[in-house]
Amino acid sequence: MAKTVHMMIRVLDEARSVRFYEACFGLKVEDRKEWPDFTLIYMKNLETDFEVELTVNKGRTEPYNLGDGYGHLAFVTGDLEADHKRIAAAGYQPKDIKTMNFEGKPFGTFFFVEDPDGYKIEVLQRGGRFQ
Repeated sequence: MAKTVHMMIRVLDEARSVRFYEACFGLKVEDRKEWPDFTLIYMKNLETDFEVELTVNKGRTEPYNLGDGYGHLAFVTGDLEADHKRIAAAGYQPKDIKTMNFEGKPFGTFFFVEDPDGYKIEVLQRGGRFQ
């Protein structure tokens, strides 16, 4: 059986992206590997072994075109409102908290925030299928 281990995104500024993922989601740098043309930074927290891999291509100065294929990365939390306030206080701009229903029943309560490179991140209240 296959196991999910990481998701990779390309970022322009390593320090800026590491600060964002630390401040918003408590991810810490688990490993960092540097090659002549690029650097890979693996980040995770105590909740899971799943990692976010930040790839920094050296010499890149233009923002990446995210296109229309990327959706989002999702995190769950036990206190959505507190995390919304904490992320806003850290200087980021989380969107409003919303609840989505399915067949007349609550499906998920969430908000989105974008990382410094424009990647959308969904933050969900823990519960139901979102554990």
